[in-house]
Amino acid sequence: MGESVDRKVWTIAAACTCGPLMSGLDSTMVNVSLDAIGRDFAVPLGVIQWVTSGYLLALALALPLCGWLVDRIGARRVFLGCFAGFVLCSALCGLAGSAQVLIACRVLQGIAGGLLAPMMQMMMARHAGRHMARVIGIAAMPVMVGQMFGPSLGGLILTWLDWHYIFLVNVPVGLLAFVYAWTVLPADEGANPRRLDLIGFAMISPGLALLLQGMVSLAHGDAEAPYSLAASVLLLAGYARHALRKPATALIDLRLFRGRTFRAAAATQFLSNAINFGGQLLMPLYFLKVRDLSPGMTGLLLAPMGLGVFFALPIMGRLSERFGARAISGTGAMLAMLGTLPFALAGPDTPVAWLSLALLLRGFGGGSITIPSAAAAYASVPREALGHAATAINICQRFGGPAGTTGLAICLQYALSGTDIPATAYTATFWVLAGLAGAALIAASQLPGRSPRV
Repeated sequence: MGESVDRKVWTIAAACTCGPLMSGLDSTMVNVSLDAIGRDFAVPLGVIQWVTSGYLLALALALPLCGWLVDRIGARRVFLGCFAGFVLCSALCGLAGSAQVLIACRVLQGIAGGLLAPMMQMMMARHAGRHMARVIGIAAMPVMVGQMFGPSLGGLILTWLDWHYIFLVNVPVGLLAFVYAWTVLPADEGANPRRLDLIGFAMISPGLALLLQGMVSLAHGDAEAPYSLAASVLLLAGYARHALRKPATALIDLRLFRGRTFRAAAATQFLSNAINFGGQLLMPLYFLKVRDLSPGMTGLLLAPMGLGVFFALPIMGRLSERFGARAISGTGAMLAMLGTLPFALAGPDTPVAWLSLALLLRGFGGGSITIPSAAAAYASVPREALGHAATAINICQRFGGPAGTTGLAICLQYALSGTDIPATAYTATFWVLAGLAGAALIAASQLPGRSPRV
């Protein structure tokens, strides 16, 4: 419990955190600037929303390349190359003179930024070993703070400057962080120059992009959503068949999922993001539509959920080292479920202050699920498979969010269509959200009973 972590590991963790911190901060700041960008370029929201949608789709396209790039040119080179690309694309976004140019630059930024988070996790797993849960728990705190305060910082920039500086602020900060990462990240190990699986890439990358687009379209009730989802299922099924026939050259080695720990961790990661993003969709709507509160009051009542996550991160690592991923992730899922049930049971006279306290419990539980299960996943695979593991885990994690929001949005729309009382519809949807937390508890029960040694 009290064993210290090598100082070199913390130095590497600090360097690795810079990229995801800037990427997460940038994404949340951009969200508050879409209206200003649309007015400046005189284009409708349907066009300018591609500033965010294009970024997300590019991320889905780039993720499968992570493992191959690491094997081909090395983790350090991939991380620094993506970091440099992200900073360069930030400058290009800030200098864009039209909506079309800005969207194109955001796509390139998504390709570079999308690989920063899996690279951070992979390098921490490689150097932190059995202390990964503790290290990544601390390292995730600045990333979390960046995401929490990104909208506020974006609003402050828009108050005094124009939207271009949302992107340009990344340049000086990014250059300093890049130099720091360049000086402290260790040299790459021997490369494995395997060929790019072009057939697999042609199936899995568009398959993931269509899956993401289809889920978003389905949540909005778009008529083309079933076609996108059907095409994604065909492409991903084709990739699965291809990867299992040629596992040695596949972009993602699906044999990893044969391991009980890795399979359970992937399911837990998926459900954890579904719970967190689903709650972020549902809770504000409940306070606004059912309790008829102002946006300002809603924001204050939701703040404890973010604080709960923030308080959980620094202690999850030590707890998982002592008690194991199963106990900590499982307890987190149970707390997330208990923090959701008050909304399912709430009546018109339930004090909103009590519901806000439930969000603190829910946030703490949600923040306790991800890190122990991710550490267990990386510890369960050989060192040479960490690139494949980082890719697979991040795909499961990232697609849990849109899956959760899409599923809950559909449930809410269906419930609202069947009743004239909005509170009844929200109650039914909150029971579904609590059920997702219960599913995460079941998945976490398959994780190791104690922290694995590597």
